[in-house]
Amino acid sequence: MIAVEDASGYQGHADREFAPTSIDELAAVVREAASQRIPITVAGGRTGVTGGCCPQGGWLVGMQRLNALRIEQGIAFAQAGVSLQTLHAEAVATGQLYPPDPTEWTATAGGSIATNASGSRSFLYGATRRWVRALTVVMAGGTVRKFRRGDKIEFEVPTIRLPHTRKNTAGYLLQPSMDWIDLITGSEGTLAIVAEAELKLIPTPRDLLTGVIFFADDETALAAVDAWRTVPGVRMLEYVDSGSLRLLQQPGGSALLIEQELGLKADVHEWLDRLEEQHALLEDSWIASNNAERERFRKFRHALPEKVNETVRRNGFLKLGSDFAVPVESNLTMLRCYREHLEREFAGRYVIFGHIGDAHVHVNILPTTQAEFDRGRELMIEFARKAVSLGGTVSAEHGLGKRKRDLLQLQYPAKELEAMRAVKRRLDPDGLLGRGNLFS
Repeated sequence: MIAVEDASGYQGHADREFAPTSIDELAAVVREAASQRIPITVAGGRTGVTGGCCPQGGWLVGMQRLNALRIEQGIAFAQAGVSLQTLHAEAVATGQLYPPDPTEWTATAGGSIATNASGSRSFLYGATRRWVRALTVVMAGGTVRKFRRGDKIEFEVPTIRLPHTRKNTAGYLLQPSMDWIDLITGSEGTLAIVAEAELKLIPTPRDLLTGVIFFADDETALAAVDAWRTVPGVRMLEYVDSGSLRLLQQPGGSALLIEQELGLKADVHEWLDRLEEQHALLEDSWIASNNAERERFRKFRHALPEKVNETVRRNGFLKLGSDFAVPVESNLTMLRCYREHLEREFAGRYVIFGHIGDAHVHVNILPTTQAEFDRGRELMIEFARKAVSLGGTVSAEHGLGKRKRDLLQLQYPAKELEAMRAVKRRLDPDGLLGRGNLFS
């Protein structure tokens, strides 16, 4: 029995573990499993937070040895086990950028494709799906196929109703005009195993302006978000709430983290005018336009997850985190809903931060007792229902895996869930790939 655990603490077990060194080896393992009807779960960097890489029996296939990477002009050829940190570093060394930037850079290319991962730069660049040009995959029976962008699916694809959000990774993206890459990206390892990808790169921006802007309250901060949406080159609009600021020993009722791609030089004065117009706390806020100040920005941004993890370890209970997103016009409504409930039941034991530009912030409840943990789980269900009622999604970037799969039925009616299952049955009739992810 082989124990498996992901970054959220979700645990699973496998009967055997494999680490293929080539796509042919991977395909051979899948063929053997298919002949014996043994479920297969794929693991990359194990940085997920939904239990997707944690099998409940069967075989575990680790992709860490499938790590070949080649960078050319405008494209990266990356096997599934390549870490995003390595991909970014190798691209930057050639003067290029891979735009998707999930927070955890030890995640792998294959894992980020499986969940259609995004991150802070998705405000400008969108999620991973947009940057995939081709995929080499192993299907459920062990056959190897390569799909290029635009390759049409050979069967009729049903249509499901999609949320009115900028980001969505809940279930399968089913639309008649979709291609194979659209379908496989974000399917959480349940339709095919991603072995290799061709990923689009862009030239590295000439210059960046970054800043941490403090506000007295949420309403003022969100007004600034709406005012700055159309500022050219803005690629990050991130939110940090008052509880987060207390953890970081910083002032203010909330803060925004901004990042803008610039032309020949940074114009700090324009941003100073914007801050004044939006009633920011000018004495506390700061704008970075050189490498030393950007390092200060980087440390500020990464300090919060570290502080949250310290609190979790001290409390002795797993945190409860949300991944919901709503339409942009419902940004403040959803934030007020979070705040009202959490202040009443978890005052001082929660933080909210994340991708406010996409109307997608993460609630983190930090329970200190079993009763608080149980109530926090109930409250997350209530928040999911609220997000869906506003036209939102129960998963915007992390997927649902096993831990959150039951949320899918809150977003889609039975007919649309059956449409997803029909696609699953067609491509994986024995239900061997990623068993337990998305569907019980």
